[in-house]
Amino acid sequence: MRRKKVLVTALLIIAVGFSGVKGFLAYVESNLQALGKMTLAQIDLQKIEDGVYFGSHSTFPVSADVRVSVKDHMIAGIEIVKHTNGQGAAAEAIPGKVLESQTLQVDCVSGATYSSKVLLKAIENALLGATE
Repeated sequence: MRRKKVLVTALLIIAVGFSGVKGFLAYVESNLQALGKMTLAQIDLQKIEDGVYFGSHSTFPVSADVRVSVKDHMIAGIEIVKHTNGQGAAAEAIPGKVLESQTLQVDCVSGATYSSKVLLKAIENALLGATE
């Protein structure tokens, strides 16, 4: 009788654990799907004064903190302060692409779409904060 109770309890724990893991994976997948559909604002750099602006964005499991420098209404520099890309590929080429084109409307790094989007959103948040 005691063995049966232990077995039932173990099976119940396994079932609850499996359900929790399945729910967590669905949550992560939902976040990543939303990230893939995310759009970015068209930033008018003429409205941004010289300065250094901080921005961040997080969509679990990817997050980024950036520091954006603006000089003479142009993006003068972008520093990645912190970047966590989960198990996906990193997208550290994004700041260079934004600097070169002076827009957030750049192609994502191949194989690092989620990381690219989070970095772009963090840069956008820094620039939007500068216009407030």
